[in-house]
Amino acid sequence: MATYSLPDLPYDYAALEPAITGEILELHHAKHHAAYVKGANDTLEQLEEVREKDGFTPTGLVGLEKTLAFNLSGHVLHTQFWQNLTPDGGDRPDGVLADAISEHFGSFEAFRKQLDVATTSVQGSGWGVLAHEPISGKLLIHQVYDHHGNVGINTTPLLVFDAWEHAYYLQYKNVRPDYVQKLWSLINWTDVAARYSAAVAKAS
Repeated sequence: MATYSLPDLPYDYAALEPAITGEILELHHAKHHAAYVKGANDTLEQLEEVREKDGFTPTGLVGLEKTLAFNLSGHVLHTQFWQNLTPDGGDRPDGVLADAISEHFGSFEAFRKQLDVATTSVQGSGWGVLAHEPISGKLLIHQVYDHHGNVGINTTPLLVFDAWEHAYYLQYKNVRPDYVQKLWSLINWTDVAARYSAAVAKAS
């Protein structure tokens, strides 16, 4: 039985237009995200098979572990990405999340600029991520290469921006900054704020 499954979107494929076309969203969810789910499940099966045969080698294990990290992280990040977006999104947060952003970045504008640059300048494919770091309580921004590199251990993602070409190329061609600017009109700040509250509560 598969461990992971493709989640339904909380809105229709056309719901995020014009920022993200229905065609792109359907391909992104039903093809790309589904491939990460299948990849994670297939790799877990391969690990189990090798474990039962006591056939692990350093090279083989490293390859399987890297493949699992890639696909599982792709599944986790995409699952959050869909929830971080909403047809009724945009504007900016309020309450404790807004206060925390101002405290840790100086202002909402400074935070937005840093996340913009982090997302648009990822080398190759990757993500821009707003995360909570539990030891210091700080909000940090990560540049994630592919799905699983350059991330502080134990930080909790609160807001994720997908910067893989499959997320935007059919609509925005190679102009990633235009796509990132449109994402701001879709942010579900209620979801981001709930993730922040949960992360703070868990750390306390």
